[in-house]
Amino acid sequence: MAGKLGQAERDLHGVIAAIATAIDPRGEPDCARSIALARFLLANGCDGLNVLGTTGEATSFSLDQRRRVMNAYAESGLPLTRMMVGTGAAALADAITLTRHAAELGFAGALVLPPFYYKGVSDDGLIAVIEAILSATAARPVPLYLYHFPAQSGLPWHVALVRRLLQSFGDRIVGLKDSSGDMAYAREAAAVAPGFRVFPSTEAALPEARSCPFAGCISATANLNADLCARAYRAGDTAALSEAVAIRKLFDGTPLVPGIKALLAHIHGDTQWARVAPPLFGYPVADRAAAIAGYDGVRAKRVA
Repeated sequence: MAGKLGQAERDLHGVIAAIATAIDPRGEPDCARSIALARFLLANGCDGLNVLGTTGEATSFSLDQRRRVMNAYAESGLPLTRMMVGTGAAALADAITLTRHAAELGFAGALVLPPFYYKGVSDDGLIAVIEAILSATAARPVPLYLYHFPAQSGLPWHVALVRRLLQSFGDRIVGLKDSSGDMAYAREAAAVAPGFRVFPSTEAALPEARSCPFAGCISATANLNADLCARAYRAGDTAALSEAVAIRKLFDGTPLVPGIKALLAHIHGDTQWARVAPPLFGYPVADRAAAIAGYDGVRAKRVA
């Protein structure tokens, strides 16, 4: 496999927001609002961003829409060296197209879901998918991060498979985002190889990121609490960590992405942020009121 990666290309770390994607009244990605949020998050605690992940509603967008969002980030002047972008798709050709585009634009990494329609496929089938993506991007070897979210994809990047992928493709596969919520799995994955960078999806993992084994966290709720996460990660501020986790818990038992966007609308005073793409639906009014009250309560304690 052509093209080795230097350490600088591996250096996504710390507090990474799985950034939401704004949607305009026509149902198209609102790139201007999305970039404004990205700029705000990078200025207020985030070490990096995960563009077009689950929170970014990537799989609800067409290939053209996803490329348009990626282009907007590339044209924004924001540092793509601090961003990974979701390029996984059900169709291998789409995943190759998006991953190649990420490489051409200069994103620091491509986050790859397994092809998620057929369930129970063999490890050999998943390895063939990764090999095809890597071969297609060999001339411009963007680092690949595996996206482990079996509750949504139905296909796990289980540890034995991760080990096989690293043995076969080594330097091109640099890390994994774990959205399973299984910390034992995350720790086992982080121990597969020296320097393999694992990012759990919860802020609660930040103390372990300070001392290893994790490289940081990639969190949906970092759209809302990045400043608190940054204090927890950089200074070991346990009060800030507790507040960050309390904000995350506001969404327990409710739809996460509509909830994040409802609170973004509240925080930024912009009702347009509450819009989601089908099949997601707007956050229920009662849940929105409870989330706003809880969020404002956490923030009031810090001000006091």
